[in-house]
Amino acid sequence: MLPKLALAGALLATVLLPGTAAAAGDCVAPHVPGAAKQVSACLADLTTTGTVATGHTVPADWAGLTSAGLPRPGAVPGTQIDGYFPDSSTTNKNHGWQHDSQFVLRLPQHWNGGLVVAGSPGNRAQYANDRAIADHVLAAGYAYAATDKGNTGVDFFTDGKRPGDAVAEWHHRVTQLTVAAKLAVAQRYGKFPQRTLMAGISNGGYLVRWQLENRAWLYDGGVDWEGTHWTEDRPNLFTFLPVVIRNYPAYSAGSEAAHQAILDAGFAPGSEFLWPYHDQVYWGLTQRIYRTEFDPDYAGSDAEYDYASRPQRVHRAVERVSLTGRLGKPLITLHGTLDALLPISRDSDVYADAAKKNNAPHRYYRIADGTHADALYDVYPDRLRPIGPCFLSAFEAMGDWLDGHRPPPSRTVPRTPGVDLATTCEL
Repeated sequence: MLPKLALAGALLATVLLPGTAAAAGDCVAPHVPGAAKQVSACLADLTTTGTVATGHTVPADWAGLTSAGLPRPGAVPGTQIDGYFPDSSTTNKNHGWQHDSQFVLRLPQHWNGGLVVAGSPGNRAQYANDRAIADHVLAAGYAYAATDKGNTGVDFFTDGKRPGDAVAEWHHRVTQLTVAAKLAVAQRYGKFPQRTLMAGISNGGYLVRWQLENRAWLYDGGVDWEGTHWTEDRPNLFTFLPVVIRNYPAYSAGSEAAHQAILDAGFAPGSEFLWPYHDQVYWGLTQRIYRTEFDPDYAGSDAEYDYASRPQRVHRAVERVSLTGRLGKPLITLHGTLDALLPISRDSDVYADAAKKNNAPHRYYRIADGTHADALYDVYPDRLRPIGPCFLSAFEAMGDWLDGHRPPPSRTVPRTPGVDLATTCEL
């Protein structure tokens, strides 16, 4: 664990928002370099228990990502800064700002010398990781920063001029926030972070991989929770989502051939009970919005989309954001074996193989019976396990790894009977 450092920092003015409380002098709000707007608050509790009450988080941003039983830490007093960087797009409506590239920076009074940076999962906004990630790293003493990635919502693809621009902006916005957060932390505490980690879920997990491959000098390590695997030469979303969209109606009518086609596309046997929900909520929407981002000229049915036959410009657009497995810093990956949106055999299994081929510093834990959204555990507690507790164990293991203690070998983590799966996960 990092030693607790003496608190120091620049004496900058703090703007108190309604509903906040902290003793005078206990929290200091630094300037966030490059921000076009920032508003700061001294809070008695930076975790979601406190920020829900004071209006310093948006629960809709993080709805459905965790199970109800995920442990809640005690109060963490400190400073919260909300703001945005210059940007021309307006998909993020939080705070009524109608401005993208919004961020949140939280600076605990009792700092352990570290910083955790996160990008939002899916196309959610900057508070999306508050319950799953921020609560726990703040309780451990880390400063925490998160970005909306520069565009949000189901129309995120309207941002940018070229196919793939909206996703490519995600990389820039995470890098921008990481640099700015390091400088703000140095102002607040009188020294730069001794350790900077990145963590994220789904698209946020993809960004952990991308940053550690392409901006590794900014970080010391990261934890990737079921990151999206983008690669030009397959597999990617476009090689399995059209198959399941095309075959699911026939499967639901009893076709064994359609069932086999879905399994052949990579969806795990045993995940069938999750398919009706994903058909209603995820598959069609996900295919449509990302196909529109990378291949806006396609005019056919998304169920019949054939990525392999699309023009080279489409493949080049995907290549711009592709992953390689060439990690510059240690990474821990978690992925559920029953993920019914990003099937593990077409996603993290493939990424782990790429990392192994590149002799990358990587640990990979396949979480037996985990799926993409932990809230589904509350619906199927006898058939699933939440990944959130495994993230907490992985985050601790990453700290130990950087302290010189190698984590357990990569493996499939079994669904252990007789333990509280909502709170416990041993890697």
